[in-house]
Amino acid sequence: MTTTSATLTDRYIDAVLRRLPSHQRPDIERELRASVADAIDDRVEAGADRVEAERVVLTELGDPAKLAAGYADRPFYLIGPELFQDYIRLLTTLVAVVVPIVSTVVALTNVLQDDPIGTVIGATIGAALTTGVHVAFWTTLLFAVLERIPAEHRPPSRQWTLAALPVPPSRRVRYAELVSVTVAVVLFSTAILLSPVISPESDAAGNPIGILSPWLWETGIVYVFIGLVILSLGNAFSRYYGPKRAWLAIVGALVDIAPPIVLAWLATNDHLLNPAFVEAAGWTPAMRWIELGLVISAGISILSAIVEAVRRIRTP
Repeated sequence: MTTTSATLTDRYIDAVLRRLPSHQRPDIERELRASVADAIDDRVEAGADRVEAERVVLTELGDPAKLAAGYADRPFYLIGPELFQDYIRLLTTLVAVVVPIVSTVVALTNVLQDDPIGTVIGATIGAALTTGVHVAFWTTLLFAVLERIPAEHRPPSRQWTLAALPVPPSRRVRYAELVSVTVAVVLFSTAILLSPVISPESDAAGNPIGILSPWLWETGIVYVFIGLVILSLGNAFSRYYGPKRAWLAIVGALVDIAPPIVLAWLATNDHLLNPAFVEAAGWTPAMRWIELGLVISAGISILSAIVEAVRRIRTP
């Protein structure tokens, strides 16, 4: 068997095994490899090309997620084996997209109304929980109804093809991404630490006026923020070199959303920029828009972190 076809088979089997309990994987891997090899050999003996035979065999096996559901030693009773994987995919996608969008809109609305930070946080959490419950309820109800419709009257399900198999990133791509993220974190942290002594504005005595609020250094929040940013860098490395576990993806998402949450909190409470610098630079009329831009950027970062976590959980 050629290297390309072997890699295709390995990718398919790996996509099945990652959805199974660890104690089942060795036996099922041997069984599945033997079954695939026998089916390919039968087609080759019948005159088919080996590479094409493998593609046909793997395509006939179907979606690895559904095949894994058939192997699993625990039943999928929530919706039913035929619709369960489609249900989970749609539910996680909707939660990852709809909940952050609604939460961000609610948070921005409260910020623009000059509500206290406690009110903003409470309203945002409440909106997230309410939206999540509605998304889960209506999605579950939809699939429960579909489960009770005769199969011949159901909408046709999406046809699975080999193109849906995940393609692992090359080592060069991973290396380039990690280098760029590391450089960005180092430059960003250095800029924050040097901001009190490097500034485009100076006072009457010629001393630089720091861009960031002195309160950040007085309370030590600036070091907490830099620490969270460095933790996010560690999470970037864990995505490529750490084990693929759902709980690690969730922890990674929490690590990634911590810095933008802190940034949004600092911006909405006027603790981020130095008032003296804002006045010297003539930014006072535009401060409201600057704060709004920072909060929007934080919301986008939070949404991106959540979407990435969902992708890690769903990707075998």
